[in-house]
Amino acid sequence: FAADHRLNRRLQNRNDVGRDDKGVPKHIGGDFIITKAEIQSKICNPNIKSLIIRTLPNNESKKNKNYSHSNPPYLEEDAAIYLREIGIDHLLIDLPSVDKEKDDGALLCHNAFWNTYGEVRVSATITEFIYVDDIINDGTYILNLQIAPIENDASPSKPTIYKVI
Repeated sequence: FAADHRLNRRLQNRNDVGRDDKGVPKHIGGDFIITKAEIQSKICNPNIKSLIIRTLPNNESKKNKNYSHSNPPYLEEDAAIYLREIGIDHLLIDLPSVDKEKDDGALLCHNAFWNTYGEVRVSATITEFIYVDDIINDGTYILNLQIAPIENDASPSKPTIYKVI
């Protein structure tokens, strides 16, 4: 590793105050996109460091769906920039990627969230393909982000949330 981006060494605090919210991707030019405006309308606590995005409809078919070549919803680049700017360190989403499926390797949202063209946010994480059951209400939670003990810049994770009372 030329620059030390090993997640186990960079991710110091694995417990953060987070927010879980449902959102409906907006239909724009043949794509379904989670916009900056949609995210802004949901975030009401400026002290959160984690955001869980659960898209609607939210049914159990998400667990087994084959997303390949289906152009699934994704995050707008401006939304990723906004999340970075307000200090979201951990982004969790129930989609296969925050980026468009076929983007010729641009990875606009990954690059925007991690600020890869500036001071790289090596302690920030993106967790994709989560599933949050509807019995979990939108609200504020403590997120415990458990990662595998491997030396790599990516790791499987086991996020666990605890309701803030």
